[in-house]
Amino acid sequence: MFTMSGTQILDTLLALSGVLSADQERELDRRGLTPARTHILWLVFHEGPRTQAELATALGVTPRNITTLVDGLEATGFARREPHPHDRRAVLVTLTPRGEQAMRAMDAEHTELGAQLIDGLDHATAEATLRGLTHVLDRLNRLIAEHEARSTEEGP
Repeated sequence: MFTMSGTQILDTLLALSGVLSADQERELDRRGLTPARTHILWLVFHEGPRTQAELATALGVTPRNITTLVDGLEATGFARREPHPHDRRAVLVTLTPRGEQAMRAMDAEHTELGAQLIDGLDHATAEATLRGLTHVLDRLNRLIAEHEARSTEEGP
């Protein structure tokens, strides 16, 4: 009889995280991208042109950091800055044709990998897996927030 433990689930999630991270690094490196630059492209691809301030907020980084990231995206031909149509002080980060093509390819690969991951699972098992993973993710976020709150209260 098999008895499942939280440790086994955690160990499996850690292994999954490692495999996904290594694969992502290889694929992004192959394309000449970094995770942070890709995050910007992904946001602009899915949500449309964004100001650098909006991107800094979305990524949780400083405006200076976004400037450096967008500079890199411009230098490699993935994105460009364009004047904001309603705010003369702001610029919008948009995709170039190269950036659009890269994001379309990544989006298609993302969809395909998702389909391949659940290949062989019946619908009920796939739904149960999603519910379980969503529960674990929500719980992990709560535990981390609680830990951070306790750490802040206790001090260094």
